[in-house]
Amino acid sequence: MMMLYGSMLTGLLLVGCSAPMPKNLGVLHGRLQPCPTSPNCVCSQDHDKTHAIAPFAYTGSRRAAMSRLAKAITGMYGARIVQQTPDYLHAEYTTRWMRFVDDVEFYAPADAKLIQVRSASRIGYSDFGVNRKRVEAIRRRFDAIGKGG
Repeated sequence: MMMLYGSMLTGLLLVGCSAPMPKNLGVLHGRLQPCPTSPNCVCSQDHDKTHAIAPFAYTGSRRAAMSRLAKAITGMYGARIVQQTPDYLHAEYTTRWMRFVDDVEFYAPADAKLIQVRSASRIGYSDFGVNRKRVEAIRRRFDAIGKGG
């Protein structure tokens, strides 16, 4: 029995470390991709209770806001910026314990002072609220940097 649990844990660790980057990331027609039906994703452009989260609001230029966002992300544990353009940022977050990778995307359309956000686990069904908590932690850091903190 212990061997079975050990094999399962080893399998989970290997899958968590090696899950490929999803092909459905990015912006399509001015929108981040919708969340799957599983509860391991949040998106500011989704409207159902399970997945909805507020976008980030900012004042000033989009360029400054995206720079501030990159600074907020860079200082966080497990974060790595994968792609950054003037209106889009994709970061990967690797969890401490199981080494699972989550994808966090940000999109700042030119016509609004908002940054849309999507955070999703690559594998599994439930994330125990990790993606929502992470987005709110990024928001706090983003806001603090904007206030000079």
